[in-house]
Amino acid sequence: MKDYQYSVLDRFLHYVTIDTQSDPESTSFPSTEKQKNLGKILVEELISLGITDAHLDEYGYVYATLPGNSTKKVPTICLCSHMDTSPDADGKNVKPLVHSNYQGQDLVLPDDPNQVIRLSEHPNLGEQIGNDIVTASGTTLLGADNKAGLAEIMDAVQYFMSHPDELHGDVRILFTPDEEIGHGVDHVDIKKLGADFGYTIDGEKRGTMEDETFSADAASVIIHGVIIHPGFAKGKLENALKIGGEILAELPKGRLSPETTSGKEGFLHPTSFNGLAEKAEIKFIVRDFTEEGLKSKEAELQRIVDKVLARYPNSTATVTFTEQYRNMKVILDQYPEVVENVEEAIRRAGMVPEKRSIRGGTDGSRLSFMGLPCPNIFAGEHAFHSKHEWVTVQDMQKAVDTIIQLVKVWEERA
Repeated sequence: MKDYQYSVLDRFLHYVTIDTQSDPESTSFPSTEKQKNLGKILVEELISLGITDAHLDEYGYVYATLPGNSTKKVPTICLCSHMDTSPDADGKNVKPLVHSNYQGQDLVLPDDPNQVIRLSEHPNLGEQIGNDIVTASGTTLLGADNKAGLAEIMDAVQYFMSHPDELHGDVRILFTPDEEIGHGVDHVDIKKLGADFGYTIDGEKRGTMEDETFSADAASVIIHGVIIHPGFAKGKLENALKIGGEILAELPKGRLSPETTSGKEGFLHPTSFNGLAEKAEIKFIVRDFTEEGLKSKEAELQRIVDKVLARYPNSTATVTFTEQYRNMKVILDQYPEVVENVEEAIRRAGMVPEKRSIRGGTDGSRLSFMGLPCPNIFAGEHAFHSKHEWVTVQDMQKAVDTIIQLVKVWEERA
């Protein structure tokens, strides 16, 4: 779009300075009230663009409609991105930096020179020669995940509002809180949203889209030991912390963990270990692309717990599994046009589409099972959840182009 003056960079540089980290320990929704601060800004911007129904609801969701102008009966699509950033690295006082005309050098982040984004560690940088790279300053994450997606959707809305001759159907906008802690769509009103199909804009490399995610469960192992005064403990004390340590030590060393798997391999991953000598809890996440794979890993965890507890006849342990989300491909395969249309949009935006599987999940995973088939489209994000996070201006602009073409493809094929 040679004649279009993109707004995506300016929007992005503004959004990342607003602290929106979610909190996995919170019991409120959204988990942090500060996420609504960005939601209010997004609503104001949408209204200024002429989107009259834009609003922030009590749960921190932004809903809005880009009204269609086609005489055809066009399916209503939803464009979705999340407002929160990961709690894995500091997200307060983000100072974004634009490194213009990148030439392959390592990027030393000035507020902490020990933080260096190296080409050798980030090979995708090799495809960005001559482009403009945005990073944080070294002490925080950047927030490209997912404020790049927010800025790209907003820029696409601006394009259509300033080009009324471009035909399209109704487009629903949905900006969510708490995606990073697995609660992004807990309170989405699907009926109110009123869309037929959806797309999350929350992916990595330009030209990619994802129609498959991990299926995910959580696991909790609660250990009840036998406590007694340590001065009189011989032959009696069964320490829940030590039992938990043995369970962790029994986990496979060369397989079944995030650090030893890739591609379609799943894993069993401990995420926390808390407690006292009398009672302790280990939390796990279980991931696989198939239901059978999940059940196999859960059975292995149960076997490990049983094996360790056999050494402690007076202690007990309960293992509980909780469903988190499921592989969205199960749903998307029923609606091939959803994927075909985004592949065509990527081609029209000048790229070769690349279909991938996500070793993680998106809001689209759960939305798909809530009745809104919803694959994921690239936003240009890299090195998620870290101080080395980066995105390029040109990739964000390509994402804007793809969104615009996608909306037009749906109208043309209606």
